[in-house]
Amino acid sequence: ACGLHCIPDRRTFDRRFKIIPVQNIITSMGLLFIKQGFVEDGVAAVDSAMVRCKKVWHKSDMQKGRIPISGIDTDARWGYSKAKGWIFGYKMHVSCSTGKIVVPLTADTSTANVYDPHMYDILVEPLAGLVSYVAADSIYSGGEQYDYSESKGIVLVCPIKRYRHTKGERLKRCHFFKSTKGQRIIRRRGAIERLFDRIKDTFGIEPLQVRGMHNVSSHVLMCVFVYQVAIYYNCMMGVKNPQRVKHVIGI
Repeated sequence: ACGLHCIPDRRTFDRRFKIIPVQNIITSMGLLFIKQGFVEDGVAAVDSAMVRCKKVWHKSDMQKGRIPISGIDTDARWGYSKAKGWIFGYKMHVSCSTGKIVVPLTADTSTANVYDPHMYDILVEPLAGLVSYVAADSIYSGGEQYDYSESKGIVLVCPIKRYRHTKGERLKRCHFFKSTKGQRIIRRRGAIERLFDRIKDTFGIEPLQVRGMHNVSSHVLMCVFVYQVAIYYNCMMGVKNPQRVKHVIGI
């Protein structure tokens, strides 16, 4: 199969797996969905999701450099989630389409303590010229994210506070967010939260079965890529609901 005379050894797969540029492949696949018209190109959404480790490394032990039990991932870090509280692990950062078919467009990973806006540029840069709006959570409402989006021809829409002396560009952004169009765009942000749930459920990502930043990144991003491929296959086959992918990947 695949032009091979024999099945490669597991170590060969492990070695190749570590050098595959999965993040770039995900981006190429995401843009393919847009260019072939399988997803709407008007509004994308950006967000992150925590992915917890099997075992936790308490802060008191971390500060002392003490590993009390085996199996602790020493690369992982503590991060706070509004919905789940403190979690020891990593984050997957994703941008996705928000229409009838919700599919990852770009993706990356980090430890759980990384501030979401620091990953914004990486997720949005490939979308320049392909989407008009990005819907996001209020954590992305800093001026840097707005300015970067505008430099790429994209309008960032997220909950933004208006203060007593708010003026200039921030005031314009507040007005747009509260407008009928702004509210219609921000409602589409819910698509990415459902996407995270589907990916986690489909691949059983949580709790993580691997340790170490490199291994976790490879594992999580490969799950995102396989999810993309399964949806793409369904689209090509004319499946009524392309997002039903478990049968495609044998789950």
